[in-house]
Order: sequence, then structure tokens, then C-alpha cells
Amino acid sequence: VAKDLGLQLQDISDHGVRAVSEGRTQYFALHEKTGHLVTAERIDREQLCVRVQQCVLRCELIVEGKM
Repeated sequence: VAKDLGLQLQDISDHGVRAVSEGRTQYFALHEKTGHLVTAERIDREQLCVRVQQCVLRCELIVEGKM
């Protein structure tokens, strides 16, 4: 993610880069040392997408003061 956004790894912590999921549970996070998007919580498809054929989890990346 850091590479895709053109950020250096130091920018992740300096500019408050974070991943935000819908709802209360934050399923994703940015790994500060690699800049990779990682899962922050266990994702249980059966619990999240009851009776839904296509299950989609949306997340936004917030970069404070950079873009």
C-alpha cells in the first residue's frame, strides 16, 4: 500500500496512515515496517455475510496531511 500511494515507510507513522473498515470492527491495518495491508481481526464469512452470495468488506485508507 505504501508503494502504491508513493509513500515511504516512515510516512506511515508520521502522517497517521491507517485503514478504516465499515462498522465497529476494524478488520484491516497497515503493517508499519512493511507498508503491507494486513488483517487485524479474524474474518468470519459466515458471520459477516449471512445468506449473501458475494461477500465484500470495504475499507478506506486515510492519510493525514499528505494528499
